[in-house]
Parts: sequence; C-alpha cells; structure tokens
Amino acid sequence: MANALQQLIRERLDRNGWSYGDVARRGGVPRSTVHHLATTDRVVRMPQATTLEGLAKGLELPLDTVRRAAAEACGIHVYGTPAGPEADAAAPRSADPEVDLLIASVEKLSADDRRHVAALVESLLGRSADT
Repeated sequence: MANALQQLIRERLDRNGWSYGDVARRGGVPRSTVHHLATTDRVVRMPQATTLEGLAKGLELPLDTVRRAAAEACGIHVYGTPAGPEADAAAPRSADPEVDLLIASVEKLSADDRRHVAALVESLLGRSADT
C-alpha cells in the first residue's frame, strides 16, 4: 500500500497528466527527488523544507498539505491546523517544520522519556531566560 506522500503525488500526476519532470521543473527540485519521494514506500526522514516547498509548488498544492503527507510517510503525525479548504485561515500555524516534527515526535516517546524531554526543555528555557 502506498504511503500518504506517494498517494498525494500519484493523484496529482494522474489528475493533471503530469510527469515527474513536469513537477520538478515547476517546483525547482531535481526530477530524481520527485521520483524518489513518489516511489519510496517508507520515507526514512522528513525531507528538507526547501524540498517540501518545491514539491508543493510543483504539485500546485499548499505547503502544509505536502508537509503533512511527508510527515505521515515518515510515520509522524503532525498536530496543528488541518490542511485544505477546511482549514481556518485565522488558526495559528507553525512556520518552522522542525517545531512540527518535534511536537509530533514526542507522541512516540515513552512516558519516562517524555518526562526527561520536558525537564530538558525546562532547563533550556530557564537557561535562556537567565542570559
């Protein structure tokens, strides 16, 4: 079964009669990158922000839609506002994909590990406030 990113890319290609090269040219990303993301069953790590931006542009989709599909393909659920026409324009969005990734990754940690992460974050925030 195809992952969310594969399904998204395939749907756009089929609907519009595009090739990997068409998407790559429009988005300013290598054709090999589009092909890889469209054919890889399990994306091991989240693609770089510039890759996601180019893919979104090439697929003519909102960045958030592509980012969420890529995260799901990595096995990560991204919390936040929904993508697409149902999204509330007034709802806050993270401008930083690393923040989305960190928030989503916490869910996968054990309760004990989450406490360690919380302590680390509190320590870092305290240190930042002191400087």
